[in-house]
Order: sequence, then C-alpha cells, then structure tokens
Amino acid sequence: MAKVRIDKWLWSIRIFKSRTLASDACKSGKVKVGDESVKPSFMISEGETVSVKKDGFNFQYRAIQMIEKRVGAPIAITCYEDVTPQEEKNKYNAWFLNSTPGMEKREKGAGRPTKKERREIDQFKKG
Repeated sequence: MAKVRIDKWLWSIRIFKSRTLASDACKSGKVKVGDESVKPSFMISEGETVSVKKDGFNFQYRAIQMIEKRVGAPIAITCYEDVTPQEEKNKYNAWFLNSTPGMEKREKGAGRPTKKERREIDQFKKG
C-alpha cells in the first residue's frame, strides 16, 4: 500500500492552491487524520479520513488513491471521496451563493470611484 505526505496529497487533489498553503494548514492544526492533528510530513494511506478546516468550514475527505503530483480537476476528483456532513455542505453552499449577489460591479477599466462618485453611490444606496 502506497503512502504519501499529507501536504503533497492535499495539494495534488486541489484542496489547497499551493503546497505551502497545505503545509501551513497542517502546522497550524487545521488538518486532522482521525481525531489527531498531523504535521505536513505525516504519511497518509488509502482509506484514511482527513478533516480540513478551511475558511471557517470543516471539510472531510476519504483518501481513495494516493498521488504526489498535481493533476487536473477531473482526475483529482477520482482520488478522494467527499464525506463532509450535509449540514456543513449546506452552510458552505449558503455562504457561497449568498456572497456574490451583493457584490457591486464596475465597468472594466473604470478604476476606483472618485470621491464625488463615492458620495453619489452612498446617497443612492441610502435611498
């Protein structure tokens, strides 16, 4: 049975954008295997459940395949099983869906609003 460093595995299956971020998460106690916090050098094997605390959400993944190199998203999905509890998924989806509608858009290249434009925007928002 093959084993891989946990920071490499989390990076290669695209949970973290860089291996440094994966290592930092391990060092700060945000990555657990079972109920135990692990170091970046922890060797993970197939079938183990990994808990990752990221952006205030607790995600859980079961390792299916051990890979060391970063692969495309369609391939990465086949290397783990998402076993995150449904209520945590609902919390994440509610946050993700509700965060974008309130965002304001400006035309590309318009730059930051001037002080006068900022006052007009604030006045418009107040009604």
